[in-house]
Amino acid sequence: MMQQYLKIKAQHPYELVFYRMGDFYELFFDDAKKAAELLDVTLTARGKSAGEPIPMAGVPYHAAEGYLAKLVRMGESVAIAEQIGDPATSKGPVERKVVRVVTPGTVSDEALMDSSRDNLLVAVHEHDNSFGIASLDIGSGRFQVLEVVGLEAAGSEIQRLRPAELLMADSTATSPLAENQRGVRRRAPWEFDLETAERLLCQQFSTKDLSGFGCHEMHLALSAAGCLLAYAQETQRTALPHIKAISPEDRNEAVAMDSATRRNLELDINLNGSEEHTLLSVLNTCATAMGGRLLRRWLNRPIRQLAVLTARQDAVASLLDNYAYEAQHELLKNIGDLERILGRVALRSARPRDMSRLCRSLAVYPELQQALASHDSEHLKQLAVEVSEFPDLVDLLSRAIEENPPVVIREGGVIAAGYDSELDELRDLSSNAGQFLVDLETRERERTKISTLKVGYNRVHGYYIEISRGQSDGAPADYIRRQTLKNAERFITPELKAFEDKALSAKSRALAREKALYEELIERVSEDLSRLMTSAAAVSELDVLVCLAERAQNLNLSRPELTPTPGLDVVGGRHLVVEEVIDTPFVANDLSLDNNQRMLVVTGPNMGGKSTYMRQCALIALLAHIGSYIPAESGKIGIVDRIFTRIGSSDDLAGGRSTFMVEMTETANILHNATDRSLVLMDEIGRGTSTFDGLSLAWATAEYLAEKVRAFTLFATHYFELTQLPELLPGVANVHLDATEHNDDIVFLHRIQLGAASKSYGLQVAKLAGIPQHVLSAAQGHLERLESGQPVADVSAVATPPTKPKNTPSTAPQATPGTTLKTAPAPAACPDSRPAAAKPAPKSSPKAPDQPMQPDFFAAAPHPAVTELQALNLDDVTPRQALDLLYTLQGLTKQ
Repeated sequence: MMQQYLKIKAQHPYELVFYRMGDFYELFFDDAKKAAELLDVTLTARGKSAGEPIPMAGVPYHAAEGYLAKLVRMGESVAIAEQIGDPATSKGPVERKVVRVVTPGTVSDEALMDSSRDNLLVAVHEHDNSFGIASLDIGSGRFQVLEVVGLEAAGSEIQRLRPAELLMADSTATSPLAENQRGVRRRAPWEFDLETAERLLCQQFSTKDLSGFGCHEMHLALSAAGCLLAYAQETQRTALPHIKAISPEDRNEAVAMDSATRRNLELDINLNGSEEHTLLSVLNTCATAMGGRLLRRWLNRPIRQLAVLTARQDAVASLLDNYAYEAQHELLKNIGDLERILGRVALRSARPRDMSRLCRSLAVYPELQQALASHDSEHLKQLAVEVSEFPDLVDLLSRAIEENPPVVIREGGVIAAGYDSELDELRDLSSNAGQFLVDLETRERERTKISTLKVGYNRVHGYYIEISRGQSDGAPADYIRRQTLKNAERFITPELKAFEDKALSAKSRALAREKALYEELIERVSEDLSRLMTSAAAVSELDVLVCLAERAQNLNLSRPELTPTPGLDVVGGRHLVVEEVIDTPFVANDLSLDNNQRMLVVTGPNMGGKSTYMRQCALIALLAHIGSYIPAESGKIGIVDRIFTRIGSSDDLAGGRSTFMVEMTETANILHNATDRSLVLMDEIGRGTSTFDGLSLAWATAEYLAEKVRAFTLFATHYFELTQLPELLPGVANVHLDATEHNDDIVFLHRIQLGAASKSYGLQVAKLAGIPQHVLSAAQGHLERLESGQPVADVSAVATPPTKPKNTPSTAPQATPGTTLKTAPAPAACPDSRPAAAKPAPKSSPKAPDQPMQPDFFAAAPHPAVTELQALNLDDVTPRQALDLLYTLQGLTKQ
């Protein structure tokens, strides 16, 4: 037996082998140790190998699904070896064979998957910093490919897809793509061979070439797709008839978002890793699981196709008319997860309850079509056509399948009574054998007039008619002697023999007949598989549109005007998620970004709502790009090509990156990839370094975005020097979140106002956070000295160093003895990416009365060497004096 096991294990070195032994799946050696730890089952030992006990662990076969689900969630793969031989005829161990390989990306069993999200198998192939990516949802048969350039773009797409399993070549250099990914599988490089991939794909789709799918020139993506398809076929051990096409994804059709943007906007996963308080959690009222998954895909991949978005908006408007969405939602609640049910039908793994749910779901289609026929939306009419009807299939399944069948076919009782006469007869034989024998005994006594005649059964001789020895001579001629006893004779008749043949095997024959009929039903459903999958996709989209209509009504959303002209004009915009969480009324705010005003410098206090305002603007734009209504009184949204966010702070300890490094990496990505049609959110750039460095970087970044990139930008900052940008650059304006002070406390008004903020209220926020009063008082003193231009207090004279609030420099500049820090509006001295000749002279404008008097860190006292040089008359200096002067200046620089 161990030889047989080791042979199977050698074929599946990377999977845990579930080896069937009686009522258990057993694991041995290292598999047993690993399973015992992961599944919390007992590790035992049995027999010996090389003189050492063989580690062994097992799980009951009837409870295997629960253990498989746990392993799959951990990213493990399992090879299931079943008995395929007959124990009665086997010599030695019964033959076993791996009947399926369960992997995270290829599971199809309902119990092993999360119904709320796609379960994707993804393959990546790289060459010269270009990446081909293929994804397959084996449950629905959706097979897609795309190509991107650059590691950052590839990582963004992987993060969007969130694969359950990721296939990569052994030799690939794309190790960063595998970071924080479960279920990474290294494959041999030859599995990504293009010629082999094209041949395999053409065989799958029964086509001569791949030009009809529009991806024949995507060589890297096709290489990945070939590896992926081969892996799926290898693990499923069956045909994949529901994978009928491959579709290319065009990044130019979607609004690009990197992983940082998705994380910061909390589309479907919040910053804590859960789905609570996310945009999806507020929006998703879909009646079906497949509708919920489609909505998640829409949110993670908003599109730029104006015609498609307008069609969706028209459909939502039609569903809102007379609350039509309510009736549609009630009908949709009766439809099961058809995508995955049909996937299991294609894989021949559908269970009885899948077929029952399929029947009930298809029975709803006529009512659904009737309801859709009343709408004037062309998109809804098209969906009605795609939904179609299947009256013959509904009739067949309703007659064939019990209303509430058992979970698995092996238990029997799946096929309804009256569907098949042979099955009914076998069931009658199995359940009514006793009554048949009573009737036979009565009939035979009357026919033979033998009073001692009785019908019996034993396991050795089967059924018999027994007559006492004294009356046995009167047995009829058709009685055949079977056994002679001391006081009786036992006989068999042709009728009883026929009944015996049927009765003894009736139960097993009934089960075999039931399985055969069930497989015929699977085949019959498979004949309509393509139409059924098209209808399931249409129902999914209808479900999402009904959901968006319901949310528009109940969350007070409005239809935005979509336009190809870039820009965003929102009146009374709100943040959907925050609005749902807070108990007080949400303060709505406007947004105006157009060709004449492309950047808003956002200032205001901490906790004042800057990040909320910025995020809500991005979410409003995103919702418009999925065809949804938006949380605003009105809105005019121009199509954007990308959404970028640089919000919040976090470090990457595992990757060896500090908070500031993460911030700079994300900023670099924005500066390299944003365009004049992008929406960019920048929050507190330059906080993680010294004030000089931070302010310089923030200024230069804002300047670059405003002048070079010209993206639509919201730039939040606590560096008040940046509020002078509107005086220097066209298309830049100041706005601030309002707040007021009352009895030394701060009241946040959360209202966007024009102009720069008067102060940051850092000390007041620190007080709210619980900073000790001693520290607050010391900080107030330092703040007053800094704002008045006085020297910074001698640190040695302070008993407890003060904690500096956020509106003071994080690293105070060192004043030269005898000098003071000067305050001057010298933005022209700020780093500028333009040549000196192109720099405009700084505009002189009076400072607003409420503008805070912060020290200008770009106007520090000149160095003594500079003063010496400026006082020099070069025309009067001899060569000897010049050499002496150089030595003097060098000495000054070392002081």
